[in-house]
Amino acid sequence: MANINVTAPAKRNGTASRARVDRAANDRLRIRAREATKDFEEIGGIANDAKEKLGQLSGSASAYYEQGQEKVRQVRRTVERFIREEPVKTVLIAAGVGLVFGRFWMRR
Repeated sequence: MANINVTAPAKRNGTASRARVDRAANDRLRIRAREATKDFEEIGGIANDAKEKLGQLSGSASAYYEQGQEKVRQVRRTVERFIREEPVKTVLIAAGVGLVFGRFWMRR
């Protein structure tokens, strides 16, 4: 009696089928990996834009801060000059402001 191997073609068909499934899964995985790479590149671009804008904002904030500091210095010099030029008026103004604040504070 001849020995006929019936399972050999089935194994080949099963192996071929599995190879197709594996190939399809690999293809899907590659596509997803490409999409993920593009998404990460896009996120990186957005992050770079945000970093650049943050740098610009920081520079603007520093400039505004310096302008504010210069204004405070100017006001201080003006007040000091007024105090030197008009000492009597300065004392009377300070006394008047103190009196007004004292009245409001005593009412509470």
